[in-house]
Amino acid sequence: MSRPAAPDRRLSPRQARQLMDSAYLAAATALLWLGLYYLPIGSPLFRLALPLPLALLQLRHGWRCAVEGLLVATLLLVALMGPIRGPLMLFPYGLLALWLGWGWRRRCSWWLTLGLGALIGAAGFLVRLAVLSVLVSENLWVVITSAAARFLEWLLGLVGLIPGLEALRIPAFDLLQVQLAALLLVLVQNLIVVLCLHAVAYWIFPRLKAPISEPPPLLRALVALDPL
Repeated sequence: MSRPAAPDRRLSPRQARQLMDSAYLAAATALLWLGLYYLPIGSPLFRLALPLPLALLQLRHGWRCAVEGLLVATLLLVALMGPIRGPLMLFPYGLLALWLGWGWRRRCSWWLTLGLGALIGAAGFLVRLAVLSVLVSENLWVVITSAAARFLEWLLGLVGLIPGLEALRIPAFDLLQVQLAALLLVLVQNLIVVLCLHAVAYWIFPRLKAPISEPPPLLRALVALDPL
């Protein structure tokens, strides 16, 4: 009596490509995070490049492959950096990559991807700041608020209000105003970063056969000049 034929377990070309892309782009994300964390130079470049591999993976193969790639990158970083520093890549870069890939794949408006992306970036920055404060046993938020206070004093000095306030013995700002200014600075910084991510993806991804949504007319002039 002949035995039944064994099931064919070979991967299809599409599955093989998904597996290869997931592995390579997850490894690229992990290497970029290692470079951002340990190398003393190039951090702005690494910060801009970090969400792009997983966003590209989602544009090519969908959200399931992007989540798998993010999981692989996180596990790799846990093995290389430990259970605390490794998962910090998720906040905000991993979550930001998933959101941008999802929005770009569905051709969402840049206003939506920019706005929510900036909020994800700011929230992730605060989570990372809290974890690092615990690791170094120092409140790093004080550094952010001090920078915000100096920025507000610079603005008042620019318009010439500091001497008048000092003469009247009126404090320039209270703690709540400084805290709100610090949060606003974090949000504006992340908005600029997410806008740069949109511009870089708009220039590069069409060459990789994964175009993103078109920019709105108000922002088209910012990305119309392709430097590549």
